[in-house]
Amino acid sequence: MVARANAHVRYPCRFMLVAAANPCKCGYLTDPARACTRAPICGEDYIGRISGPLMDRFDLRIEVPPVAYTDLDLPASGDSSAEVAARVAAARKIQATRYAEVAGMHLNADAEGAVLDRIATPDAAGRALLGRIADRFGLTARGYHRVLRVARTIADLEGAEDVASVHVAEAASYRLVGVREA
Repeated sequence: MVARANAHVRYPCRFMLVAAANPCKCGYLTDPARACTRAPICGEDYIGRISGPLMDRFDLRIEVPPVAYTDLDLPASGDSSAEVAARVAAARKIQATRYAEVAGMHLNADAEGAVLDRIATPDAAGRALLGRIADRFGLTARGYHRVLRVARTIADLEGAEDVASVHVAEAASYRLVGVREA
């Protein structure tokens, strides 16, 4: 929806926004070898330029530390791209089956309201954990629901039938990077 002085125009779209930013203006906030002289205010001011409502729409926030040149020659670690792609394909198949009879929904990202409650409500420990996180970090309603969607997706990637506290904890950890307590 584009809102201007005399008109509101709705354009059909479906997109995924991926963004990157330095931790601060100079880029050295988290680099112990090149300490930022204005830390931590430099980082707070820099990231603070992004509006709260916009930040609230990012489901995943991940800090990526700098890679030392000595690490560039190390052998690859972790899962291969093919293994990750297979897990993602399996999760998308689970979601396609889940939403086969729900009009307009194909993925967890589409789930809202009663459908989201049905498919992503965590177990009792997960609900309690999400409640504590929401209180302590001041999650908005949007943030709360986004954590549930990400937790459901994490459970799907594991092949888990239900959302558990471990899924909620992982989903919340991605959302709370750089967030201070409310």
